[in-house]
Parts: sequence; C-alpha cells; structure tokens
Amino acid sequence: MSSEISISEQSIAEIEAAFLPSEKHGADIRFHGAVRDSEDARQITGIEYSHYQGMALAELEKIVGEMAGSEIPHLVAIHHKIGFVANGEASIIIRVQTPHSADAFRITAEYLRRIKATVPIWKKPVFADTDTPAA
Repeated sequence: MSSEISISEQSIAEIEAAFLPSEKHGADIRFHGAVRDSEDARQITGIEYSHYQGMALAELEKIVGEMAGSEIPHLVAIHHKIGFVANGEASIIIRVQTPHSADAFRITAEYLRRIKATVPIWKKPVFADTDTPAA
C-alpha cells in the first residue's frame, strides 16, 4: 500500500490537481468533505480550522498504518486544509484506490470515521452575522 498524507493551508483543489491518474486500480474514489452554509441553524461564511500539528499528523500516520493491515490492498491520499475554508469549499479529501469499487467505498468510509474520531483538528464556524469565529 502507498499513502500520502498532509495537513496545510493548501486548498483541496490544488492537492487534487496534482493527483496522477489511477493506472493500477479500477476504483478511484475521491471523498470531499465540504463546508455547509449553516451551523447550529445559523448561516456561516465558512469554518476556521486549527490543529495540533505534530499530533494530528502522527494520528493520520497511525490510521494509515492500521488500515494498511486491511485485507484489501489499496492506495490512499488524505489532505485536510487548515485555516479558513469558505462554505461550499472542501476542507478534506480522502482518495482511495482499490481493484473494486465496493471495497473503495467501504475503506473510504472507514478512513473518514477514524479521522473524525481521533485526529485533533478543530473547527470554529464563522457566522455570517458577525464574521468572527464562534467562541
């Protein structure tokens, strides 16, 4: 299995533009986690993401290492954007490549579940009526 992980202010669009075509696997799933236009029933302009850098990358590496032991060989690329992400834009991309689509969907969902559960990345919505992050 091969993997690429990153956390930075680089946009998901820039990261994805650098992806090479899948030559080995038939399934190439790309999950984009996009910022919604509201949070807690209030309109937002976006979300300000922050993280504990060393720990966040270490946790992503741990997740990828654990998933490498999966019975399904796969390639994975994960990038989470930090800083301000406007609504409608993606804050995370998870790209999984496997021989078959059903496996790719299942593995992608498991990566997302684990990332949300354990990676120390925090979000603060920026509400449209104040243009400042929530406390």
